[in-house]
Amino acid sequence: MKKFLSILLAGTMLFGMAGCGGSAEAPADAENAAEETADAVENTDDVLVIGLDDTFEPMGFRDENNELVGFDIDLAKAAAEKMGTEVVFQPIDWDSKEMEINTDKIDLIWNGFSTSPEREEAFTLSKPYLDNKQIILVPADSEISVKADLAGKVVGAQDGSTAVDAIEADDIHTEFSNLATYDTNVLAFQDLAIGRVDAVVADIVAAQYYIATNEDANLKILDEDFGSEQYVIAAKKGNTELMDKVQAAIDELNADGTSAEISKKWFGEDIVVK
Repeated sequence: MKKFLSILLAGTMLFGMAGCGGSAEAPADAENAAEETADAVENTDDVLVIGLDDTFEPMGFRDENNELVGFDIDLAKAAAEKMGTEVVFQPIDWDSKEMEINTDKIDLIWNGFSTSPEREEAFTLSKPYLDNKQIILVPADSEISVKADLAGKVVGAQDGSTAVDAIEADDIHTEFSNLATYDTNVLAFQDLAIGRVDAVVADIVAAQYYIATNEDANLKILDEDFGSEQYVIAAKKGNTELMDKVQAAIDELNADGTSAEISKKWFGEDIVVK
C-alpha cells in the first residue's frame, strides 16, 4: 500500500480521465469529488491503490455521471472497509498492467483479471472469486455458428487480455484472416456491431452485459468457446503480506453474505466462487 500523497493524487485524477480507448472532460461535480477524495486520503498513511480498465462493464466502468461503478468496484470497497483502509481506483493501460504493479504505481489489479499460468508466474494471486470463459461473439445474423467457421475471418479481442492468450493457444487462430486487437472490449464490440470484424472473443460477463445493455447491437454468443478460466486479484510478485490481508477480507465478505449481495446486484444471482 502506498504511503505518499503523490500517488494518491494521481489516483484521484481518475474522475477526470476517460477510459483506455479515449479521453473526455470530467464534469464539475466529478472534479469536486476528486478534490474531496484527495482531502479524505491526505491524512492517512494506509491507502490501497487499485489499477483497473475503467471500460470493463460490468466489473469496473463509468456510469452516465462519470462515476466508477461495477461488481469489482463494490467488492473492492467492501474489502477495503474490512481491512480498515482507504481505497483509490486508478485507470491504467491494460496492456501495461504488469509494469504498473512492478513499479509500485498500483498495489493491486482488481478488474475482471483472469488467471493463467503466465500470470501465476508474474504476480501473487488471490483465490478465484468468479468463474469466466472466453466466448465467441458474432452478429445475430452471422453465418458463423461454430469455432471452425472463424477460418478466413477477422476476429477481434482486447490487447493484453487472456482472450488473446486463449486464441493463440488454439490452432484455429492460424486460419484467421486477421486478429485485430483493441484497447478495450467495448471498442471491439462496437466494431463487431458495425461489421469491421466478423467475431470477437471476450470474457462472458463483459459480452453478456454488453448484449443486455445494447440491444440495438444485435449480437449473439456461440455455444463453442475458447475455454474456461477464473477471475482473481493480483498483487506484485512476492507481496504475500498484502494478498493475505485482501484474501482474509474477501473470505469475511463471503462468510457474512456481502459478496452474495453484490453479485445479485450486478448479475441477478450469486455467482461468487467461495
